[in-house]
Amino acid sequence: MEIIQVVGLGLIATFLILVIKEQNPVFAFLLATFAGIVIFISLAGKLADVIRTLEQLAAQAGVKAAFLETVLKIIGIAYIAEFGAQVTRDAGQESIASKIEMAGKVLIMVMAIPIVTMIIETIVKILPS
Repeated sequence: MEIIQVVGLGLIATFLILVIKEQNPVFAFLLATFAGIVIFISLAGKLADVIRTLEQLAAQAGVKAAFLETVLKIIGIAYIAEFGAQVTRDAGQESIASKIEMAGKVLIMVMAIPIVTMIIETIVKILPS
């Protein structure tokens, strides 16, 4: 049912943007950004449920909390970078959007270093000397 609300909001915002864009493009851009933020916030509760479930599964599996926290941060960086790039593209700034995406990818690599290090150390321990 929530998808109907999200799509409805998106369609209403799109219609209003198309009507307003000719007379006031700045206001149309702000409306598009606001609609995106409202949709993102409306999903925050669902994201919190997913995070709680992942935390429970990690606890049951004996996964260190630091690793789960790192993975969740990586996912957050990906979503935020994508949202920022899309908003920037909506404003007609493709080059800046590309830089936002690149920054997100670099930050993800930096955050993943401890996990990659652990995986490599585990593989080295398993391999015969």
